[in-house]
Amino acid sequence: MSLVTLSQISKSYREPGSDLVVPVLRDISLSIEAGESVAIVGPSGCGKSTLLNILGTLDSADSGRYELDGEVIAGCSTERLAAIRSEKIGFIFQLHHLMPQCSVLENVLLPTLALKADSSRGDAKQRAESLLAEVGLQDRLMWKPSQLSGGERQRVAVVRALINSPKLILADEPTGALDEKNAESLTSLLVDLQKKTGVSLVLVTHHPLQAARMDRVMKIHEGRFV
Repeated sequence: MSLVTLSQISKSYREPGSDLVVPVLRDISLSIEAGESVAIVGPSGCGKSTLLNILGTLDSADSGRYELDGEVIAGCSTERLAAIRSEKIGFIFQLHHLMPQCSVLENVLLPTLALKADSSRGDAKQRAESLLAEVGLQDRLMWKPSQLSGGERQRVAVVRALINSPKLILADEPTGALDEKNAESLTSLLVDLQKKTGVSLVLVTHHPLQAARMDRVMKIHEGRFV
């Protein structure tokens, strides 16, 4: 069974102060297997981030069907959607969104606070320390984000996305704010961790070399896969 199944997903937005409705996604269908990596590419404004927001349950489609891990997303309560995000989805953005007042370790552990079961949180610190060691940050646990380089901050963001052992990672231009060397390093890290953990990965990128490292590349043009 596929982890992600999108069937004829469409999404439009109304322009502010206008009656004009602008279609963003048109009849998008996509199936992603467990452990598969998929790159989403296309020009700015083609609907890549909108698609990622729907996959992450941060936005809803106007029509179509979305199933994640066998569960139909449409009709889920706000509380259930929050639980799905906490338990099954990890997010990595172009900007790291780390809490400046928290240490590296505290930032990584923040998503675990949403888990209901104490047992799920019990070994989180050990898992966080292990993951941070894997990305070479074992000596930065108590450092604040302001003390880290841009590449180090994004590595913390990657670990934070993995801390709850999600089934799906959504990465929206995660290397967009990095130089070429750090971008390549982060992409290699993301691919290695994805293979090691068996998580499914959806990567939105403008970079063809990064896209080529995924199992599959899907191109969006004018709201459709081409």
